[in-house]
Amino acid sequence: MKNVTIKLDERTAAWVRVYAARHNTSVSRIVGDMLADKMKSARQYEAAKRRFLAQEPVQLRNPGDTFPSRDELYDRRGIR
Repeated sequence: MKNVTIKLDERTAAWVRVYAARHNTSVSRIVGDMLADKMKSARQYEAAKRRFLAQEPVQLRNPGDTFPSRDELYDRRGIR
């Protein structure tokens, strides 16, 4: 284990001490668990991003196809 010093404002420090006491743990454990969760989330995000970017691109439309006009997109007659 590595010791780390952190600075907290008085209000936050008081809150976390009460929170730790109510949950029968220490402030150190709470901060350590919170950082471990953050590290896990960051690793999962990076892995998901690598998997997504490793996929081959998908062609969404054929060359020469045109986009619909604004009037076609916003025609509300069929909805009413």
